[in-house]
Amino acid sequence: MNVRRNAAALAAIGVLAAAAPAVAAGPSPSPKASVPAGLYGKSDPTYDGVWRQSLTLVAQRTLGYHPATAAVDWLTGQQCANGSFAAFRATPAASCDAKTMVDTNSTAAAIQALHATGGHDAAVTKAMDWLKSVQNKDGGWGYNPGSPSDTNSTSVVIGALAATGADPAGVRKDGKSPYDALAAWSIPCDQDGGGALAYQPDKKGKLAANADATAAGVTAALGKGFVAQTGKAPAADACAKAGRPTPAQVADNGGAYLAAAVAKSGHLMSVMPGATDQPDYGNTADTVVALAADGRTAAAKKAYAFLEKSAGPWAAQTGPAAYAQLILAAHAVGAQPGDFGGTSLVTSLNALGPEPRMQAAEKQAKASDGTSHAGVWWSVGICLVAGIGIGFLLSTRKKQQS
Repeated sequence: MNVRRNAAALAAIGVLAAAAPAVAAGPSPSPKASVPAGLYGKSDPTYDGVWRQSLTLVAQRTLGYHPATAAVDWLTGQQCANGSFAAFRATPAASCDAKTMVDTNSTAAAIQALHATGGHDAAVTKAMDWLKSVQNKDGGWGYNPGSPSDTNSTSVVIGALAATGADPAGVRKDGKSPYDALAAWSIPCDQDGGGALAYQPDKKGKLAANADATAAGVTAALGKGFVAQTGKAPAADACAKAGRPTPAQVADNGGAYLAAAVAKSGHLMSVMPGATDQPDYGNTADTVVALAADGRTAAAKKAYAFLEKSAGPWAAQTGPAAYAQLILAAHAVGAQPGDFGGTSLVTSLNALGPEPRMQAAEKQAKASDGTSHAGVWWSVGICLVAGIGIGFLLSTRKKQQS
């Protein structure tokens, strides 16, 4: 689901702004940038404002909420006239110019959010047209227009295409689609890191396995965006050799790599330069979504169980994007985000910005079918709106989906 990148890759392409989705700022606002009304979170939005807002809106819609008008308006107000989005524009009333650092990741994330909220077809179409205009000749996208393509950026664009009903295979530049790019970054089974995807080739064209890129690539190869559910189990558990892997083979091979990566501990380790050995909660959440989408239910649930046990403090420190990631991971494996290790991801996320609403018809849907798949999700919102202690109430209920 997610398109975070490690700091080494970011440094290589010189894009500091992209680091925000990978490492969140602290909970206190930066003195250099105030947090505008309508935006979720309290930390400096300079590098991740659009990203965290988009993830929040997608997570809320996945739960059945209608995001607050102020939150949606803030996001639409960030769009440039040409359809693109930057990570954050402090003065959205000013026109975008050559100095405005627009990027594919923020734009593709905003597309998924605005499409999910509905009623923003013109903005979505304009943003999609911009993305198509900056597609690279290898069929992929880089973080900034003109930068070399990478798996993460290409994957979030595929997610935007798929979320809006477009066929990524039909979006081509010089005859190549984004799926061709993913196949080119898929490491052959007989090589080190076989089955994984690389972030991008090094200067000599060599591919190095990258778990973050693999999680993003698996989900994208399956034609999914931020939101995914458990898919059909793969034909084989191990990497399957293929001269030029199809999207399905890219996904299955990447899924096999990820399943092996979390088999022992249930999580990925941080690879940020200079970081101490510690779990990478964000990329583990992405891995849960990727594994579930690829039908590797046991591995996905093992990783989710680790997150449920250990990721609460990380989410509380990181903010809305982290809560949204965990909600989407819960959705992917059929777990209840209202009972995440005894706390509610839903309450925690919604408390960080304008309160979303739930229509009366949706409340009635829960009342008429409290045990259905929809009822599980509607119950989370109803408890929040009513002001009931959702974590305590839902803690008595067992996870009803597998």
